[in-house]
Amino acid sequence: MSVTAGPVALALDYPVHTVRIVVGFGPGTSADIVARLLGDKLFQAWGKPVVIENAVGANGNIAGERVARAEPDGHTLLLAANPVIVINPSLYEKMPFDPVRDLVPISQVCAYANILIVNNDVPAKNVQELVAVARARPGTLTYGSSGFGSTQHLAGELLKSMAKVDILHVPYRSAFGQEIVAGRLSMAFVPPTSALLPLARDGKVRALAVTSLERYAGAPDLPTMAESGFPGFDVTVWFGLMAPARTPPAIIEKLHRETVRILAMPEMRKRFDDLGIKPIGNSPAEFAAAVDGEIPKWASLVRGSGIKLLD
Repeated sequence: MSVTAGPVALALDYPVHTVRIVVGFGPGTSADIVARLLGDKLFQAWGKPVVIENAVGANGNIAGERVARAEPDGHTLLLAANPVIVINPSLYEKMPFDPVRDLVPISQVCAYANILIVNNDVPAKNVQELVAVARARPGTLTYGSSGFGSTQHLAGELLKSMAKVDILHVPYRSAFGQEIVAGRLSMAFVPPTSALLPLARDGKVRALAVTSLERYAGAPDLPTMAESGFPGFDVTVWFGLMAPARTPPAIIEKLHRETVRILAMPEMRKRFDDLGIKPIGNSPAEFAAAVDGEIPKWASLVRGSGIKLLD
């Protein structure tokens, strides 16, 4: 057998055993749901088990390092959320791996915008009124997030930076929706899968805006943050499928083709629509370009906010 025959033969037969998709967030989160939807379809296509492994911690770094150190044969994959790839390198003093060097992109799978929710005790019906309240009460309004470096956290930091307001970040290790409903937390930027959006429709909390540059189809009456007076405000969450560096290109191509095929399925598109998630399915090169474009953006925000994590 020639030196190159091994990887080519592996790609033709791939996968030859169980495939693991590692997710850096817990069961029931948006990332976990997307991974399981994708994993089910890959199992149907291949007839080989696809196991979802939740490796929670360090804002996705634990999951990312696990895949970066795995055998580069396509049997250990990462469903990466954008913080671990484009935010953490600026946020952490010491990264356990290099997301650009140690991982190879396959395809961005999907994306969604967060939604700015406030409790009903906050006297604001839109973002400009919220900013006015924050300026009148510096340091008293609070915003929750799922942790330091999350897109929920950085959306709040971006609002602070652009509006020149002082609001207090309160990180949580678990769901914090009821803290907003009860009035113990002023606001948060939450995903469309959050239980808070139905509560907003019922009038128990108030939705003010979405963090993407385009309006959210599930709530078309909600303006964007850009439309609310903050041009260029864009905090979009995305999930992308990645493999360890040095994975044979033929395997990457096979995974890319399969991912794009799955994302085009009507039942997958409907499921994503129901979750408020937009499918993507771009090429490895397009995914790499998106990463390259976002890293300096987040580096600038992290630097300006003074956030730094040790590990």
